[in-house]
Amino acid sequence: MALYEHVFLSRQDISNQQVDQLVETFRGILETNGGKVVKVENWGLKTLTYRIKKNRKAYYTLLNIDAPSTAVDELERLMRFNEDVLRYMTIRVEAHEEGPSAMMQKRDDRPRRGGDRDRGDRGDRGDRGDRGPRRDRDDDRPRRPRDNDSE
Repeated sequence: MALYEHVFLSRQDISNQQVDQLVETFRGILETNGGKVVKVENWGLKTLTYRIKKNRKAYYTLLNIDAPSTAVDELERLMRFNEDVLRYMTIRVEAHEEGPSAMMQKRDDRPRRGGDRDRGDRGDRGDRGDRGPRRDRDDDRPRRPRDNDSE
C-alpha cells in the first residue's frame, strides 16, 4: 500500500468535537476500503490567507494514511460533498515523518533557514567608476548624464 499525507481544512464555525467526528468518519471510509490512518494531528483554528467560501479561519487537520489509491480516491470524493470541508490536499510520500510535523514544532525547535551563519561584514562594495558618491534621496539636483545616455 502507498503512504499519503492528507491535510484538510474545515469550517471555522464547527466545534472541536465535530472536527473529531469528521476525522472518525474519514477513518471509517479508509478502513472500509482497505486502508488505515497512521497518525492524526489537529493543528487547530488558523487564519486563512484569503477567504474560502466566506470563511476567514479554518481548522487544519493532518492525516498520515497507509492505503491503496482507491481508498484515497473515495475519501476525496466524499470530501467534495461534505459542506464542513473547505479544502483538502493529498500528497504521496515515500515515508511518514517521525515525531511532530513542522506545524506542531515550536519555532525555537525548527531549524533556521540559512543555518546559523552570520552575514557579518559585507566588505567593500567595489569601485563606482566615474559616477562619484551616492546622492541622498531628498537631493533634488538633476543627475549628471552618463556617457552612454546621450544616444
